[in-house]
Amino acid sequence: MGFSNHLITLGNYLAGEFDNREQAMSEPVWFVHLRLWQRPVDLFTDDSFTLFAEQANIVNLDRPYRQRILRLMPHPDSEKLLRVQYYMIKDPSVVIGAGRNPSLLKTLTLDHLELLPGCILIVNQHAITPNNYQFIATPPPDVCCTFTYLGNTVQVALGFDVTEVELKTYDKGIDQETGKATWGAITGPYHYTKREQY
Repeated sequence: MGFSNHLITLGNYLAGEFDNREQAMSEPVWFVHLRLWQRPVDLFTDDSFTLFAEQANIVNLDRPYRQRILRLMPHPDSEKLLRVQYYMIKDPSVVIGAGRNPSLLKTLTLDHLELLPGCILIVNQHAITPNNYQFIATPPPDVCCTFTYLGNTVQVALGFDVTEVELKTYDKGIDQETGKATWGAITGPYHYTKREQY
């Protein structure tokens, strides 16, 4: 199956090494200085572009966290839209550090993944100039990203927008009782700049 130009472009924009140095320096009270890796992986290759994502505090690069898989694919009901499906890695220890050491991803298979059914984003694209786009990813209405991790039920609000050089992430943890954000992009999105293209 051939991929659409928009799907290929979205994959290229999201693949890379990012950090939010400028934001962390200007607003250190609200934003930790993070490094984010999003590496292409050879999974779901028939119909999707798939990324392994991992992040770390810049002062603890040897302790990365939030390992996850993003599967970018066509939207089943619209040629103009794309879709992102999130997966959890059942045993993150098998890939911890793969952001910096991508050879760890060579052993990753579909058996290592757990589908997170409600963790989906719908992606709209807008042309900024010819061949230059902004992709905005938001959850579908009335869909909740909830899963069990280490015996606890976790709810996460997902979202991002990305251009060729900048990524904004809106991910945040939600307290299910109060509905309030408890971690992540509480006061606004994380603003990442791409430092290296993968």
